[in-house]
Amino acid sequence: MKKTIILVFSLFLLTTTLSQEKEQAFKSGEWLRYKMSYSGFLRAGTAILEVEEIAYNGKKVYHTKGTGWTTGMIKWFFKVDDKYESYFDKDTIKPYLFKRKIDEGGYKKHRITSFNYEYNKAYVQDFTEQKDTSVTFKNVQDMLSSFYYLRNKNVKGMKKGEEIAIDMFMDSKVYPFKLRFLGRQILKTKFGKIKTMLFRPLVQSGRVFKAQESVTLWITDDANKIPVKMKADLAVGSLRAELEAYKGLANPFLKK
Repeated sequence: MKKTIILVFSLFLLTTTLSQEKEQAFKSGEWLRYKMSYSGFLRAGTAILEVEEIAYNGKKVYHTKGTGWTTGMIKWFFKVDDKYESYFDKDTIKPYLFKRKIDEGGYKKHRITSFNYEYNKAYVQDFTEQKDTSVTFKNVQDMLSSFYYLRNKNVKGMKKGEEIAIDMFMDSKVYPFKLRFLGRQILKTKFGKIKTMLFRPLVQSGRVFKAQESVTLWITDDANKIPVKMKADLAVGSLRAELEAYKGLANPFLKK
């Protein structure tokens, strides 16, 4: 289980979004809480995503936070306490600053990345390794800004089998990332039956996941485009995330 929970949580942050063109999929005050469970019955942890509008260096930005931690029996043998923050432009969703501070069973990382668009350079301060790095980039999103960036993409006419590709900046590197559209489905949840869109991120098989296509995401088929469920088949067992509570949505939460 070492690093498995946080790897899936990170993947969850990187992949679970998409929205209609010209519709504001989120607003200041949105708050989402997810229940993480292992092998379908054992609660593994909790994840929270929240966003608020603030002023940053004279600009209107969204300050978003993502936190994840293990709970229950899982916490006894593998404790996770992770925090992510992103400051991105309110209109363009360009990331200006990204913070990552994680503790995964004693494995720790503490990094702050600032994005300079004049020189197209990302400056990474690594407080754990006590070193700084400069990385050239073009069009990238950090782990949290990608969540909100993709939610405003136009996917209304997307066909089964089509893919969406973006570049992610993580751990001082740029990673190409793809999501494949699988179709639509009515999903039964604690909130009732919900119309959803299914996506499958292409992940690396081997150490954690059974195969390259081991993760499935259910996204609300409405103007919010929030993830309501994720299932990942792991090398050992499976991990599932389900929307547990929400508030401050920009649009009505449509149910069937």
